[in-house]
This record gives sequence, structure tokens and C-alpha cells, in this order.
Amino acid sequence: MVVTLTYINVMTSQGCICVRSVRDKRSLQKTRLTDHRTAQHTAEKQFFCTVCERRFMTKQRLDDHQKRHVSEMMYSCTQCEKRFSRQKSLQQHRNIHSGKYKCTECGRCCQSSQHLATHRQSHSGEKPFECTVCSQRFTKAGDLVTHSRIHSGEKPYKCHMCDKAFSVSGHLNTHMRVHTGDKPYKCSPCNKCFSTSSNLQQHKRRVHSNRRPYHCPYCGKLFTIKTELKYHVRIHTDTKPYSCRHCSDCFTWFEQLKRHLLKSHNEGTWFTCDICQKKFSCHGSLKEHLLRHEGVKPYACSECSKCFYTASALKVHYPVHSDVKQFCCGSCGKFFKHKEWVKIHFKKCSIKLGYKHLFTLEGQH
Repeated sequence: MVVTLTYINVMTSQGCICVRSVRDKRSLQKTRLTDHRTAQHTAEKQFFCTVCERRFMTKQRLDDHQKRHVSEMMYSCTQCEKRFSRQKSLQQHRNIHSGKYKCTECGRCCQSSQHLATHRQSHSGEKPFECTVCSQRFTKAGDLVTHSRIHSGEKPYKCHMCDKAFSVSGHLNTHMRVHTGDKPYKCSPCNKCFSTSSNLQQHKRRVHSNRRPYHCPYCGKLFTIKTELKYHVRIHTDTKPYSCRHCSDCFTWFEQLKRHLLKSHNEGTWFTCDICQKKFSCHGSLKEHLLRHEGVKPYACSECSKCFYTASALKVHYPVHSDVKQFCCGSCGKFFKHKEWVKIHFKKCSIKLGYKHLFTLEGQH
């Protein structure tokens, strides 16, 4: 019987957490953990990436790595808009569409047998990898490695075009598109392009879909994606999950924290408009601001001739033409087109159902 064993070598003094899997104990004896450390962690890595300054043992590994920096994704999936820099990655992705590695419990399709085995642990509740600092447990060794950087503050992946650094290589690859302007994921209904596949999928659900399965338990507003509901609920609960590491201030939104760090602690990078010198805490806000200088309104309504500077403004406009009722009364379940209508109805409905004391208490505060 062949058993896959995973050995984690934690070397805190060198700041290295190495995860290596071997097929069985015989393989472990052949390779020797000592030989692995000598070959992978002490030998000179002479192949150097000119983009992100990472070093590699072999030219093949460097070549594979540099493909991630190439703006053009050569291999595209014919069943969805996702694109890949390597043919092997595309082949693995196609397994998701074919259902080759399908979970029998929830129906989720994975790209490989390893991913399926890891996914099954989410059903069993098995989390074999534990953080020695906070005792949080993980199903995957790689997740533990990434999590450990929260405690160490390590951000080994640095952008060579600005001073930003990241704890995960994938985040750096996505960030590089800010500088290159690369947006390989295109929306077929409106031709808008995105830098990541997840942003494209979110855009489709927000703009081109009328399905809103998530509703707010406080005001009844409906949402297309769960993340939007999660952020919206903070308005009602006054939750402030983002805390400043320099002072006691806490914030509802991450952008508020970024702006606070820039203004109060001089940490981070301002994005400055070359025309009016106005400063912004994020690159996206600067891009939207520049459109106003240029008079460009790229977001056009498909029902009328109106155009807008931002996607959010277009989204607010859409209900004018639609019969979608995105606000729901939490008492009787009736739907309304406008927020103000549901607020008026909710008050009347609550009084009718005997909840008049709620408004009495509200007036006392």
C-alpha cells in the first residue's frame, strides 16, 4: 500500500517553512531530509528573475516562473473566459468542466486528484496542520505557510515597479497588472475587460444578472453575491474589523484603514492626479477620477442613452428600467423597488403586527 506522507520542516531562524511530500517511507529514506535541505536551501540559486528578483535552482524553474509575468495568456478555455500561461494549467482546468474529479458529497469539481483529496477534508473536518503561534488549524500545508506570514510579517514577493510587497505570489502577479494595464478577462455582453477571472465573474453577477439570492436581515435589501451582503451588514452592526497597528483606531472598510495609515502614520503610497494633484489611497479611485478630467463616461446604459463614470453609478441607474424589486420587508416578505418604499411599509407593517414598541424605543435613543 502506498501512503502519501507530508513532512514540514520549519526553520524559523532562516525564515523558511518548507513543505515536501513523498510517496512512502522508502522514498523518504532514498532522498533523505538532510539531502533535501542541502540541495534546496543551502545551494546557490544562480538563475535570477529580472522582474521580481526571485532566484531558482534550475533554468527550467526560472522559465516556468517568468511565464507568470508575461501579460499575454496564451492558452484559453473554450468553455469559459479563463486564460492560462501554461498548457498544463489549462488541461487541469478542463477537468473542472468535465467533472473528472467530482466530490460525491457536494458535487464540486476539482482540477486534480490532489485538489479533490484536499477538498474532501473540508467535509470530514480534518485539519492536520496547526499554527504554533495561535493554534489555528488548516487542511492544507500551503495554507499554514501563508498564514504564518501574518505573525512574522514576511512579504517576500516584492513589486519591482513600486514599493508594494505581498505575502502570496499570486497577489503579486495580479498586482503587476496595475502597472502593465493587462486585462485578459473580457465580458462578452458589454466588452468590459478585467485583470482577474474572479472580478469578471463578480461583474457578471452584479451587472448582467437579475438573480439576487442574498437578503439583509436588517433592512431586506437583496444582493447578487454573498460578499456584498457581508459588507452591507456592517452598516447595521457597526462592525469595524480593520484595526490600525499603530494606534487604537478601527475601521469598517479596508480603504478607510489605508487612508488612515497614509494620513496619520505616513505608511503606504499615495496615488496622485497629474492634472489637479488630488491624492487617492487606491489606484482604482485615481482611474475613476481621471475619467472626469477627460470627460469619458465608459459605462453606458443598455436601455437608454445615459452614460456614467463608474459601474456603481450605472448600477444605481438600472432599476429605473427594471421591474426588479431588490428590497424586502423583513416582517411580511413583500418586495419593493426602492429603499424608501420598504422603510415606510416596514414601519406600518410592524405596527400592524404588534411591534409598535420598536419605534417607541427607537425614538428614545
